[in-house]
Amino acid sequence: MHDAKATKVKPLAQTSSRTRSIAFVALSIAIMAVSAWITVPIGPVPFTLQMFAVTFAILVLTPKQAISAIAGYLVLGTIGVPVFSGMRGGIGVLMGPTGGFLWGYLIGVSLAVGVLALIRSRGIDNFAVGVLAGVIFTLVAYACGWFQYMFVANVGPVESLMVTVAPFIVVDLIKIVAATAVARMVIRAVPSR
Repeated sequence: MHDAKATKVKPLAQTSSRTRSIAFVALSIAIMAVSAWITVPIGPVPFTLQMFAVTFAILVLTPKQAISAIAGYLVLGTIGVPVFSGMRGGIGVLMGPTGGFLWGYLIGVSLAVGVLALIRSRGIDNFAVGVLAGVIFTLVAYACGWFQYMFVANVGPVESLMVTVAPFIVVDLIKIVAATAVARMVIRAVPSR
């Protein structure tokens, strides 16, 4: 009889944990979408708060949750839900001049959470590690955005770099530092179980 009670409690705990994970992923997708809607057009590549939101998700979610959140965000946008910058959606955005940033998010998040998990597994988890994860993610997004813009806009590598990366470096570093600070506060405030 005692074992039967333990068996009933375990699935309930697993269900609760799974529900919490789904809620965190859904909330992260919503934060990414809202951050994309806050847009300042400064040329072909708009200024948004997405680098902040994605870096935040990388730091507060488990690796699986972070990858699920960015994948879910991209799927919603691809099928036409207006979650991308300027409240746009659809495959055309992914195939357009700035679409490389979006698919670069998935690659960047995957790499950043992998590096972060490796470093955290060694017992190291400080502010600099959070910033490093944000920088890794951002560099991959920049590389993918630069590459796609160069080919879709039919411009040279230097011109593409000047449009897609150069105007954003300082502001994105500030967003990474801010996201790391906020993430560390949230991690301390929200119990892990």
